[in-house]
Amino acid sequence: MKNIKFLSQEKTESKIRIIPLGGTTGVTKNMYVYEYYFQNQLQDIIIIDCGIGFPKEQNLGVDLVIPDITYLKDKTKYIRAVLLTHGHEDHISALPYHYANLGKPPIFATKLTKQFLENKFAEFGNKVHINEIDYRKTYEFGAFKAEYIHLTHSIPDTAHIFIKTPAGNIYHGSDFKFDLTPPYEQPPDFAKIIRAGQQNILCLLTDCLGVEREGMTLSEKAVGETFIEEMRKTKGKFFMTTFSSNISRIRQCMDAAAVFNRKVVFVGRSMKENTKLARDLGYLPLYERLVIKEEEAARLPPNKLCIIVAGSQGQFDSALSKISQKRNPNISIQSGDKIIFSSDPIPGNEDQIYSLIETLSELQADVVYSNIQDQLHASGHGNQDDLKILVRLTNPKYIMPIGGTLRHQYVYQKFAKDLGYGKDKIIMLKEGEPVWFENKNAYKSERIETKNIFVDAETIGDVGNTVLQDRKTLAEEGFVNVVLLLNNNNQLIAKPQIITRGFVFTPNEKDLFAKAEVEIARVLKQPGKDHNLIRKEIDKALTKLFIQEKGRTPLIVITILNL
Repeated sequence: MKNIKFLSQEKTESKIRIIPLGGTTGVTKNMYVYEYYFQNQLQDIIIIDCGIGFPKEQNLGVDLVIPDITYLKDKTKYIRAVLLTHGHEDHISALPYHYANLGKPPIFATKLTKQFLENKFAEFGNKVHINEIDYRKTYEFGAFKAEYIHLTHSIPDTAHIFIKTPAGNIYHGSDFKFDLTPPYEQPPDFAKIIRAGQQNILCLLTDCLGVEREGMTLSEKAVGETFIEEMRKTKGKFFMTTFSSNISRIRQCMDAAAVFNRKVVFVGRSMKENTKLARDLGYLPLYERLVIKEEEAARLPPNKLCIIVAGSQGQFDSALSKISQKRNPNISIQSGDKIIFSSDPIPGNEDQIYSLIETLSELQADVVYSNIQDQLHASGHGNQDDLKILVRLTNPKYIMPIGGTLRHQYVYQKFAKDLGYGKDKIIMLKEGEPVWFENKNAYKSERIETKNIFVDAETIGDVGNTVLQDRKTLAEEGFVNVVLLLNNNNQLIAKPQIITRGFVFTPNEKDLFAKAEVEIARVLKQPGKDHNLIRKEIDKALTKLFIQEKGRTPLIVITILNL
């Protein structure tokens, strides 16, 4: 969709702008800004979701990525509320980092989402008031009116949000599937979706991650039956790994453990914290009878243990990874044990997951994952038929696919043709790319510049591309430190000291270092240079030398001391 002229010449006083600050091209890091304008003046802003993403570069010290809110920092007086759709980390976990800079607006969330987010804020040493939503209420935030609609997903208490404004109505349909037989909660509120669809929806924002799969998404109930069958055949310890927020999946595994009189052990900080919160809210009724501490596991025979462990995405330092590396003092993997991966890979995580599966297989465990066994995982994202039903029930004028990659957006564009939607009705946005709705028509405008905000332990935003490139160079090419002792005329007082790490692999590289000293002396012979220029020219000369001699480009640090 290009910038287009309005089809109507009728003047309008109100319009809406939607800006995705994440969630349109990378699956995670979901954050959507809704703006209402009256007479071309910004009046109100609401924000839907504020989640984390995961860095593409592996093992470079970056823990996670959060949305760039630079655009919003001078507009906090207009932000009326943050509305959260469900409790997955890619929808809520960036909010503690950004909340103060957003002006501390009111937060609205479903019951379980509220508890998860309060726990996230507590990790920062902060308390926050979160409003638990009532599905029967309509909330007003300036010109925006919002209603929550109960949906099903891979986590309880998932919702869509129907937004009404004077400029048109929007249906925000983030992660969902139509599970008609959910094991522990009510099915989707189809009646409320239909009522929303009868109110002239201008645009449907819809989850598109499952658009490549035909049919309806498998019900969560089928996974519980698979757990029972797999546990029946397991002679040793039964491991199940999934997202720590997937409370329905965890509860089904606990139900299976109860059938076979296995005690349950939770392993991993996030797994322990989330299940404790779920127990306190009544989502895990068997908790007190079944759950034992990690330290007690060694006292029970293997066939009496069910271990529910974090690390289904193959994260390097996750609980399951530590067990696979024999770094857990209480839990080990032996022949006869079974390990069930009950989650699909987040796009981009496939390699690290399969690497972990290889490691577990070498320990002679029976590793079962979705490629070799159906019904281990029921996706939380609707397949093609789920997506069709949502479109038919809401009957929007425009559709915006969200929550997937660019590939998913293009597939959705083709898929929507069968529903009668041409390319001009499918709004495909990149991060930071706004879409306006005015006079019941849509058009794009100039992209708002955004960047990745990296979180490195306690540091936020300071881990830029230069730092990441330096870390990558250190990991792949090595490090060379050159120490020069110079007099006031920038002449060498002593022989240069050259220290290398991870660059040369023989203990004595006299020839290489001798050539490096020649290059250093050549640069220093040229008079009139300040220290910055000396460093720059030595770096350039040594880089050229190391490429010629070793075919490598290490990170070079030059230290100059004057006496």
